[in-house]
Amino acid sequence: MDCSPFIKKLNIPDGFTAPRKLVHPAVVAHALTRADLVEDVRGINDSLALINQTRGGGWPTEPVTDDFNFVDLVWHELEFREATSFAYVLRDTGGAYMGCAYLYPMGRRTPLTAALLDYDVDVSWWVIPAAYDRGLYATVYDALRGWLTTHFSFWRPYYSNREIPRGE
Repeated sequence: MDCSPFIKKLNIPDGFTAPRKLVHPAVVAHALTRADLVEDVRGINDSLALINQTRGGGWPTEPVTDDFNFVDLVWHELEFREATSFAYVLRDTGGAYMGCAYLYPMGRRTPLTAALLDYDVDVSWWVIPAAYDRGLYATVYDALRGWLTTHFSFWRPYYSNREIPRGE
C-alpha cells in the first residue's frame, strides 16, 4: 500500500496542553512565535547550508524574507494552539538564539511509508553554525529525547534529520 499521500494525526490525550517552555541544562526551548521573527530570519538565512546538511527535507531552498517568515511563524502559533504540531525556538541558557525544533505528525515532513506507520511523531531540529561548532546540535538531540519522554505522550518518535548524533 502506498502511504505517501497520508498524514497521521498526532495522538494527543484529551486535556493535554503542550509545554510552552522546556528546560535542559544547556538548552531552553520556547514555543515559536512571531516575536522570534528577527532572530529567526537571521538564523535561517545564516544557516541555509547547515540546515540542508543536518535537517534536510527541502526547506529552506533560499533565504527567507521577514514577510514570508512572519506568515510561517503565525502558522506555527496556530498549529501549536490547535495541537496539530509543535514548533520551538531553541536558545542557550544565556538566552542566545540557537535554532528551532519541530514535532510534526508523521507524513507531513517525511513521506509516510509502511515502515514508518508505527511512529507517532516526526521530530526534527536545526541549529545555527556557531551552535553546531560548539557541539550543541547533539545536545539538542539529547534534550529532545528527554523532553519527549518526560513532557509528551508520544511513545515512538521518529527523528527525521539527515544527521542524527550517535553514541550519545
